[in-house]
This record gives sequence, structure tokens and C-alpha cells, in this order.
Amino acid sequence: MLLYPGFTPLDAIGPYHALTQFPGYEFSFVAHEAGPVSDGSATVIQAQKSISEIDSVDILVVPGGLPAITMSRTGDRLIDWIAKIHPTTEWTISVCTGALMLGAAGILKGVPATTHWYSHTELSDYGAIPRDERVVESGKIMTAAGVSAGIDMSLVLAERIFGRAFAEKMQLDMEYDPKPPFNAGHPRSAPQEVVSQLESLFDSVLKPNT
Repeated sequence: MLLYPGFTPLDAIGPYHALTQFPGYEFSFVAHEAGPVSDGSATVIQAQKSISEIDSVDILVVPGGLPAITMSRTGDRLIDWIAKIHPTTEWTISVCTGALMLGAAGILKGVPATTHWYSHTELSDYGAIPRDERVVESGKIMTAAGVSAGIDMSLVLAERIFGRAFAEKMQLDMEYDPKPPFNAGHPRSAPQEVVSQLESLFDSVLKPNT
């Protein structure tokens, strides 16, 4: 799993909980350099390896965060590394705005994909075909929508590799039985004023000149 300063913790920790239970796989966090990586607040995760140490992986997971948007727009050596590693993978996976990093790496051209609802239209900038779904598969590429959808993605991946019974056991272990207190988890159902307020907040961070 790739980390970078400013990653969204749940994007990483949700799938981490599942992926570390996959038999036969060795899990590692990787980053620009080995060592602690902060989300910019109170969460710090230790990257065991630097990207310079990794030439191939079976499963690559790219979590999202606001920096994923800006790195995708302006370029970063993490983007170049994703492009280098993707041909070696069995699965290349993103959560939330991590999909934009896949797009910037050139691997979503003509590929159905999803991401956080705010960045949905930006997928098209990278040649992807936006899909308004929690998890989207296309060959070995799997993309998940915003933050919490990374848990859904990890269960889908578990089923693809190990079968439904294994995935269901994993879901039960996590007690992943969501019943949200509000019907506001997507712009299609959230009150319009809530959608507008959140869009304005994101715009103020990501579009400072507008």
C-alpha cells in the first residue's frame, strides 16, 4: 500500500485490516522513503519500504487524500512509480481520489472507474470512463469510491482471490454491517445545502483562484 503525506487514514486502514489477513501475501506500506508518514493531523503510519526498493508487487493499493488530487494534476515521482509497477501487478487498486493517481499514471485510459464524488468528473481528464458505483472492476484494475468504499473494495477483492466464503468470514470478523444514521452518504440523497457546503469547502482548498 502506497502512502504519502496527507493520505486519508480510513482509505488506508480499512483495506489494511482486510489485506493483512490474506494468506500467502506479505503486506507492506511503502512511501517516498521508509519511515513515518503523517496524514497531516494525528495519524502516523510507518512505511516499511521506500519505492526505490520495490520493483514489482502482486497487489498495489493506492489510497486517496487531497494531495492525491494535486499530485495527479502537477506530477510526482509517486505517479511515475505507479506507472512502472502496474505492469507487474495481479491487481492494481485505488480508494477514493487514489484513482486520480492511477489516471495520471496513464493506466485508466478507456477504463471504467470510480472515485470520490467530488472528483468524479476529473476522472475523464485522464481518459477514464466515470462510473457512479461503490466499486468498479475492469480487468485487474479495481477502483473504490470515497473513503468508506475501501472496505467494500477489500471484500470484493477477497472474494475474487479466495472465494465468497472467505470474504463473508472477513466481513463478519469486521462486523461490517453498516446502517448509517442519515441518508446523506452521496449527493444523490444528501440535502442540497449540505452538498453545496461541502463542495464549497473542497473548492476553497483545491480551486483557490475560483
